[in-house]
Amino acid sequence: MYKNLIVVFFLILLTGCGKAQNNKSESSLPAIEFSKKLGQTKDVQLVDVRTPGEFRNGHLKNAMNIDWSADDFNEKSKALDKSKPVFVYCMSGPRSMAAAAKLKEMGFKNVYEMQGGMMKWRNASLPEVKVSHSAGMSLAQYNEMLKSSTPVLVDFYAEWCAPCKKMEPYLKKMAAEMPEKVKIIRIKADENTELCKELNVSALPVLKLYKNDIVVWDNLGFVTEEEVKKQILK
Repeated sequence: MYKNLIVVFFLILLTGCGKAQNNKSESSLPAIEFSKKLGQTKDVQLVDVRTPGEFRNGHLKNAMNIDWSADDFNEKSKALDKSKPVFVYCMSGPRSMAAAAKLKEMGFKNVYEMQGGMMKWRNASLPEVKVSHSAGMSLAQYNEMLKSSTPVLVDFYAEWCAPCKKMEPYLKKMAAEMPEKVKIIRIKADENTELCKELNVSALPVLKLYKNDIVVWDNLGFVTEEEVKKQILK
């Protein structure tokens, strides 16, 4: 009897986990799947939850801009129709995940969010509407900056990226304290979308360390000051 109860208990757990995973996979979609679902769905409400500045640098066709970080996100979201599906995306994923959760909390039933955001969308060469005509840095200009007798550390960052903000103080300190050891270049991903695509930078933060124009180390995500210094001084 006791053994049977244990078996039943684990079956319930497995069934529950399976359902949770299915629900997540149904509502959180990779860029290509998000695009397909978007094209197959009627009465779509497509919401870009980035800042207006990011939106102007390029967005999905027919998207409306409701900034997740703005104080009026909830108020503006009330204008959406709860009976119709909502598709949300941001630049790299975290904001759209938070916005999707909030919309579900507000009573929206069919909410889909794009994994990896516009960075993954662009990496997959999917179409977007360009509002700003600023091309950003070219690959040739980027390569020119790498020509240095000292190692070059390139930091791809964004103002909305929490790990980027956490790393910013020590990177600025290193640039000021050890210029003879490393040349640090910080590049805003939002303003250099084509360059990011060419260099396959599809998430943030990204550090790339060059020595003699060759990448000797790269890192995706938060990394400590100690580890960065260790790589530079190798």
